[in-house]
Amino acid sequence: MGTMTAKKPSPFPRQPIRWGHLLLHLGLIVGSIVMMLPFWWMVVTSLKIQKEVFAFPPTLLPFQDATVSVPGYDDELYFFNVTFAGGTTRQLARVSRRGNDVEMVDPAHPEEIIAATFDQLEPVRVIKPTWQNYIDAWTAMPFDRFYINSIIVACAVTVLQIFISSLAAFAFARLQFKGRNTLFTLYLATLMFPFPVLLIPNFILVRQFGWYDTYWALILPPAFSAFSTFLLRQHYMNLPMDLDDAARIDGATSFRIWWNVVLPMSKTTFAALAIFIFLGSWNSFLWPLVVTNSESMRTVPIGLNSFQGQYSVRWNLLMAAAVVAMAPVLTVYIFAQKWFIRGISLTGISGR
Repeated sequence: MGTMTAKKPSPFPRQPIRWGHLLLHLGLIVGSIVMMLPFWWMVVTSLKIQKEVFAFPPTLLPFQDATVSVPGYDDELYFFNVTFAGGTTRQLARVSRRGNDVEMVDPAHPEEIIAATFDQLEPVRVIKPTWQNYIDAWTAMPFDRFYINSIIVACAVTVLQIFISSLAAFAFARLQFKGRNTLFTLYLATLMFPFPVLLIPNFILVRQFGWYDTYWALILPPAFSAFSTFLLRQHYMNLPMDLDDAARIDGATSFRIWWNVVLPMSKTTFAALAIFIFLGSWNSFLWPLVVTNSESMRTVPIGLNSFQGQYSVRWNLLMAAAVVAMAPVLTVYIFAQKWFIRGISLTGISGR
């Protein structure tokens, strides 16, 4: 009687299909595609020629009518699929058109003129991105100046707002003084005022200080934020107060505690907040439009608006400029993504 050998277990055991997780991942994939579609459409539009922007049916790739060089003709000729009687199809180049009658030539035999009708023609279309749109968009106006202004303003606002909000949040969260909660409530109540209500008072202050059409007007008013103060205060209140007490016993001042104790434990929160501030400052349109007049002080969002004329919009150049304008934002998010996610997960909204 033969002996039975035990079946060796597979190094990769088969896992049962978890239909809930499968449907969840399919839903996330579909959602990601839907979310990425506007961005893809913007990039594709930036690579199209003007007449292809509103072509119907719309295309998700930068198609163009194919052209071919034909000996004896100075300019390239458009290429067509021509269907003749009997169902035969040839690829020919169009020489001229008179009404419904067209004259075609075979690029291999340009000496022979072939007669056809316009109804027999079907354009040959090829994928051909127009990279010249980016050069035209960049040179249509001083975009380099707009870029420099936006980078200076966005970076300065981000640094100043984090610094000022961090100090205010430390006072509201870690220091004890009379009327602290009342003062914080009044400070927080400023969030209920919409920005258009504050636009005229802020503009009058800017004019009084002589900051109109300067970097001061673009940087200082947005450097104060009740939302950033509130966000950092909630985070600071979740840190143990025993650290402050131990530092005070060692003789540390409040500023030293803020600098050496609180800040090192808040890097992830600062990273998340910095992304929000940078994005908001980079995309700001109304305030820079109001407080600047010269082209040398304009920012990128105002430059993008310049592509919209009174009667027409050059959508391909506008989308090319928009793609270029998004580059710093995407770069900041890609490099700070890890800190951003960790900061969101660690930033609490519970107080005490």
